[in-house]
Amino acid sequence: MASLLTELDTGLAAMGIELPENARFKLIDYLGLLSHWNRAFNLTAVRNPEEMISKHLLDSLAVRAFIGAGLILDVGSGAGLPGVPLALAMPHNHFVLLDSNGKKTRFLTQAKITLGLANVEVVHQRVEAYSPMKDDHRIYFDAVIARAWASTREILQNTAHLHKPETRILIMQGKLDESIDVPGYVLKQSHTLNIYGLDAERHLLEIEKTH
Repeated sequence: MASLLTELDTGLAAMGIELPENARFKLIDYLGLLSHWNRAFNLTAVRNPEEMISKHLLDSLAVRAFIGAGLILDVGSGAGLPGVPLALAMPHNHFVLLDSNGKKTRFLTQAKITLGLANVEVVHQRVEAYSPMKDDHRIYFDAVIARAWASTREILQNTAHLHKPETRILIMQGKLDESIDVPGYVLKQSHTLNIYGLDAERHLLEIEKTH
């Protein structure tokens, strides 16, 4: 654990990311939980916890500055990436981790309990059928983020009913693809993400509704 924490701290410092003290330890606890469950449920192709520092934790935290405040949807959350690291880094935001895979949402539920994530809600459902309500009013999200879940077109189409005009739509990519082929949406900006310890292309698309 000490070596993993040292590697995490080195990466955070290199990327200029500051976290609450307890968040650092809980991120390492999350990796331990992920590694344990991964043996039976194949949650991620990355098996080595040291590789998970850059490929999962730092990669997820690299987008923190673009999230903003409010209610955040991590669509196709899988093993909780980027939602769990972001929830630990941003305790004043509320995160909904949505996935249609029951094994993955069971893991996410356990992670929520083990890590004490009071600002996380886990939802086992297909995004097309997900229509959250509160007091007979439809809930819309302040930000929707997706990491390696589907094409940009599919993400926009399948989450459109959860967007309000101000919703920040954030799509994490490897190789950059700025094409936005969905009416009513436009690329606001693309960003190159420099991830400590990761020798691979990483990008973020910021997309907004036009009407």
